[in-house]
Amino acid sequence: MRKSRLSAEQISTALRQVESGAPVVEVTRKLGVSEKTYYLWKKQYAHLLTNELRELRQLREENAKLKRLVADLTLDKVMLQEVLAKKGLTAASRRAWVKQLTAKFSRGERRACRLLELSRSTCRYESRKRDDLVLRQQIRAIAQVRPRFGYRRILVMLKREGFRVGSERVRRIYREEGLSLRLRPKRRRKLASHLRIVAPPPSRPHERWSMDFMVDSFMDGRRFRVLTVVDIFSRHSPIIEADLSLNGSKVVAALERAAKRFGYPKIMQVDNGTEFQSKVLDAWAFGHGVKLDFIRPGKPVDNCFIESFNARLRDECFNANVFVSLADARRKIEDWRIDYNDQRPHSSLGDRTPSELLRQPEAVKPAATAQTLK
Repeated sequence: MRKSRLSAEQISTALRQVESGAPVVEVTRKLGVSEKTYYLWKKQYAHLLTNELRELRQLREENAKLKRLVADLTLDKVMLQEVLAKKGLTAASRRAWVKQLTAKFSRGERRACRLLELSRSTCRYESRKRDDLVLRQQIRAIAQVRPRFGYRRILVMLKREGFRVGSERVRRIYREEGLSLRLRPKRRRKLASHLRIVAPPPSRPHERWSMDFMVDSFMDGRRFRVLTVVDIFSRHSPIIEADLSLNGSKVVAALERAAKRFGYPKIMQVDNGTEFQSKVLDAWAFGHGVKLDFIRPGKPVDNCFIESFNARLRDECFNANVFVSLADARRKIEDWRIDYNDQRPHSSLGDRTPSELLRQPEAVKPAATAQTLK
């Protein structure tokens, strides 16, 4: 049999034309062959035609998929480049970008959320913020009156005034209003190389007092001294005495005034200052059955309660006021002492005041006077 003058591609094209609906007569006339030849071709190349059509269809489908994929990836790249140029990282900004991308590029919300790595629930979330105006005003008012109060004590004051609010909400508003305190960094505490004896904790109010001295100055630079006394059980301050000088006799006179109101303590914890080692104070303590408990020299941590009290006094009173005279200093210090006893919340007392504890001393577990250190 003579080889056909037409190539396999031409024969395949003719068969496809007939399969597509073209008349056999017209196709054979164009090729210059008879209808008999066409049917021979069809018998010979039928299986090849089916496979080729199937492969062609698959190639076209894959090509269309690749085109769509390339188009989608190109569009995704353009969308991401536009977003990254603005650096929208927060959930709120991403939520806004989803709306912009869907409107500008005619893309669905699902695709925009996937590009921005944002869940659809977060995208559709609508904030239900409460009106914090009244709360903000009250927090600012408390912070203005008590500038050294942190958000925890402000929270206690708010609850006293009837506000039903959580600590995290108060903390957020406290920071947003720029009220955060600048605290000094804590120094590393040196631990003792041996065990020290821990005094038994007091079991009732005004059983064990702690006493110390402080020094401050007037506006003109003159200095004055302050005697501070605090009850270890209740944190109540029975007296704070301010004077230009404080010798043993003046210390005894101040303690006598406090004892007439609250009774004599069993133990008086003091450091090794000369006023506390005076004969006048020793005679007064012996005469009233008061034991003077001297701490170890150079170890103020043994007298930790009065040291903490002194830090609060300096931070909230001395540093917040200017004293023009001794009378002015006494008045302001006494006002602070009354506020400390009657209004200031104490976390160690369950956010109650020392005065409240004095009325219900059985409601609080006695505090240890010190911790055992190694």
